[in-house]
Amino acid sequence: MEAILRVGVVTVSDRASRGDYDDISGPAIEAWLTRALTSPFEVATRLVPDEFERIGEAIVELCDERGCQLVLTTGGTGPAVRDVTPEATLAVADREMPGFGERMRQISLKYVPTAILSRQVGALRGRSLIVNLPGSPRSIAEILDELFEAIPYCIELMDGPIVETDPEVVVAFRPKKKKG
Repeated sequence: MEAILRVGVVTVSDRASRGDYDDISGPAIEAWLTRALTSPFEVATRLVPDEFERIGEAIVELCDERGCQLVLTTGGTGPAVRDVTPEATLAVADREMPGFGERMRQISLKYVPTAILSRQVGALRGRSLIVNLPGSPRSIAEILDELFEAIPYCIELMDGPIVETDPEVVVAFRPKKKKG
């Protein structure tokens, strides 16, 4: 088991990838991780257009070549024609983790009724957890503040590092050990 968590962050945006504006979603994820994690981690970022192949390639590279135990995507999860992040994620995944998408929509529904339009998914590729986050920095924080409580244990179950969190931000859930 390695001691450092490697996180891939993939921003999916046609306009940001063209340079029409700065990516703010990827940096928002990094800022949240910096606030929340107390154990060592490193981040590898990618910025890709809303293109099925490019999204899948970025996820595969981060999982397989960079060895990221966690890959967080941002953007491309709505109903627009070019929103293909969930499909690209599932195309390169070994298994889907339906609870992640369900939980993200549940969290977002507390803030906006349009959360039902979200198609975010969670999936596994090898020993990597992939989670599709929304594109808004505010929504990213709202979701990670609650969803992340399950992520450290998931990573540990896949032989990843032990991920410690700042309880002022999020408390990582771990089952209680049985006495005996």
